[in-house]
Amino acid sequence: MRNLILFPAIDLKDGQCVRLYKGDMEQATVFNDNPAAQAKAFEDAGAEWLHLVDLNGAFAGQPVNGAAVERILGSIAMPVQLGGGIRDMATIAMWLEKGVRRVILGTVAVKDPGLVKAAAKAFPGQVVVGIDARGGMVAVDGWADTTQMRAADLARAFEDAGVAAIVYTDIDRDGALTGVNVEATAALADAVTIPIIASGGVAGPEDLDRLIAAAARCRGTIEGVISGRAIYDGRLELKSAFRQLGGAA
Repeated sequence: MRNLILFPAIDLKDGQCVRLYKGDMEQATVFNDNPAAQAKAFEDAGAEWLHLVDLNGAFAGQPVNGAAVERILGSIAMPVQLGGGIRDMATIAMWLEKGVRRVILGTVAVKDPGLVKAAAKAFPGQVVVGIDARGGMVAVDGWADTTQMRAADLARAFEDAGVAAIVYTDIDRDGALTGVNVEATAALADAVTIPIIASGGVAGPEDLDRLIAAAARCRGTIEGVISGRAIYDGRLELKSAFRQLGGAA
């Protein structure tokens, strides 16, 4: 079985590194006012990837924290995947040209799936679909609106599009430290051939064990897991977590 990747998360709000509680912008905890330094700390601890989200951009529909993202890109060598406010081909191309390794397309995957498929064809291996779900239903526009589309149905729409991965976020668990929704993550992995990255609710090492077990029994692929608050709160010690998942740290 392949090793799972732990993606430390930096969520950007007003240029600061924050975590939201269940996607609520009014319930943001600031963990670092220097996101570039935070990214470097993750890299120094042995991170293979960084998961980056422009929260303001997700609501605005266009990049807002661009300066902070560029400072992060300039401070680290590890690959970065970025989401939030990326909704047209020009913005996709812009970020990839600036050094982002993979862009995450969420809202536009629902509203303009043709764009996602065109981007995946134009930039092979560099387009990730973000599926954010509340009660199994897809949410868009910074999680402000919940659609009537099921997460699995959206995932299947990109089955043969060539997307690199799907980030599956359970909004009701995001930032809540209530445990990863392993069952829903595994079910999504079994529904498509696209690798799935779990997001939302990591509370500690036990969640990583549950994901490792799920990945071993899945027909599909669980590529890794994103964690933010558990790392910042010290519930997940990075070097130990990397070893737990099979990494070199």
